[in-house]
Amino acid sequence: MKCPFCSAEDTRVIDSRPTDDNASIRRRRQCPVCGKRFTTYEKIETLPLIVIKKDNNREPYDRSKIEAGIVRSCHKRPISTAQITAIVDDIETALYNREDREIPTMVIGELVMDHLKDLDPVAYVRFASVYREFKDIDTFMDEIKSLLSSN
Repeated sequence: MKCPFCSAEDTRVIDSRPTDDNASIRRRRQCPVCGKRFTTYEKIETLPLIVIKKDNNREPYDRSKIEAGIVRSCHKRPISTAQITAIVDDIETALYNREDREIPTMVIGELVMDHLKDLDPVAYVRFASVYREFKDIDTFMDEIKSLLSSN
């Protein structure tokens, strides 16, 4: 590993341990030339996920799209960034644990709605109204009645 400070070609690992989520290895390194220390993370490279859109187009999975949709749904709600990150992490874990690397949008949308339903009913209805493309107030009311009856 090349030193980020002095560009020396070889550094020494002084400590290795898994991260809290066991998804990567944290390595503490020291440069024998300049003596500075730095941290690297080693993560398993997985096959990319492909999202199958409603119109059957395929595009690479993009975590920020899920995050943005959840953030919009949770706007002005008492939900922390940490909670949103935890939801996205949970969804991402479920997606990467699937055998199939091509995932229909509806699978992702349903996962998001399942998490939002447990977290905040208003955020859930906001997300569902866009995701399910409610056409009129009756469809909207049906969703709210369904939500109320499940609680």
